Amino acid sequence: MKRLLPVCSWIALVALPASQSVSAESNNYNLTRGVTDISNKVYDLHMLIFYICCAIAFLVFGVMFYSILKHRKSQGAVAANFHESTKVEILWTVIPVIILIAMAIPATKTLIAMEDTSQSDITIKITGSQWKWHYEYFGEDVGFYSLLATSQKQIDGVEEKGAHYLLEVDNALVLPINKKIRFLMTSDDVIHSWWVPDFAVKKDTIPGFINEAWTKIEQPGVYRGQCAELCGKAHGFMPIVVHAMTQDDYDAWLSEKKQEMALAKEEAEKSLDATLSMETLMALGEEIYTARCAVCHQANGQGITGAFPAIAGSSVATTGEVSMHLAKIVDGVNGTAMQSFANQLSDKEIAAVVTYQRNAWGNDTGDIVQASDVNAYKNQGMEPVSSEEQ
Repeated sequence: MKRLLPVCSWIALVALPASQSVSAESNNYNLTRGVTDISNKVYDLHMLIFYICCAIAFLVFGVMFYSILKHRKSQGAVAANFHESTKVEILWTVIPVIILIAMAIPATKTLIAMEDTSQSDITIKITGSQWKWHYEYFGEDVGFYSLLATSQKQIDGVEEKGAHYLLEVDNALVLPINKKIRFLMTSDDVIHSWWVPDFAVKKDTIPGFINEAWTKIEQPGVYRGQCAELCGKAHGFMPIVVHAMTQDDYDAWLSEKKQEMALAKEEAEKSLDATLSMETLMALGEEIYTARCAVCHQANGQGITGAFPAIAGSSVATTGEVSMHLAKIVDGVNGTAMQSFANQLSDKEIAAVVTYQRNAWGNDTGDIVQASDVNAYKNQGMEPVSSEEQ
């Protein structure tokens, strides 16, 4: 249905006002100007067409109400008997065509500018998956997942909701200002849509396809958006946060991020030789489960009937082999929403969450899985589990 929207309506859609904007001017009754040249062009185009529509409405309704009042029967008006006026037909054909051309020219220029990703300074790949974003900085060997940071207690109404409820993440996308940023967008599973109103960027991420978009931010600040495509159960829990920085601050962040990733890699290698206690694994496993698994399988491990299987009391987490349990998390399950976490979690984190699932909610197997066990499983190169084998 979205593809059937008129060109101008589509442009207005990508620039809808958002209460989550921080640096852009806010307006409860109109579009936001945003913080990019394109967003300003979209706003100006919107206002131009809005004024044209107002002028048309004023003229049409003005003539209509004048005719109703001036030519009513109580004033002695007598209906004229005529039909077919060539001049009138020419006028009501030519005038709308001129109006459409007047709107189409600036609209086309704006749409062409929105699609021109050439001569970019930075390229970032954005991958949507249920229900998180993955960002990769081309040429920098930097990549990370961005997940909702709002606590489950706020979602459940136990705690007071924060200022950026459902619009906060653990790892924000960081961009420099005054640089042309090219986005390559795709998806791991279903169609998502990366939407940041202040940039006038809204683009679908489609499995098996690469879509392009770009932005050039003019002001430092924090800009927020959301997935704008109905992508499943947790669609409303898939926010976008962008930190726009000066070039010096961006360079410092990039250097720090590279060091952070290097340390994480070293820590992952060290964890292969470590033997963690049940208590340590259970504490870390609960943290990972709450952040990554509870959205589908529920905090109590009961799952959702017909959609997501229960873990509590399941054969996989009780009587099944640990290797089969690892297979579901490391490789995912073909034909289902269960995605692979091999590149999303470290071996230590996978070991912890498997240990937690096999010992929480009354499962009580006593099984302890270490990072070395996960690494050994990965090196076996086993085939992913199919949906029939769940």
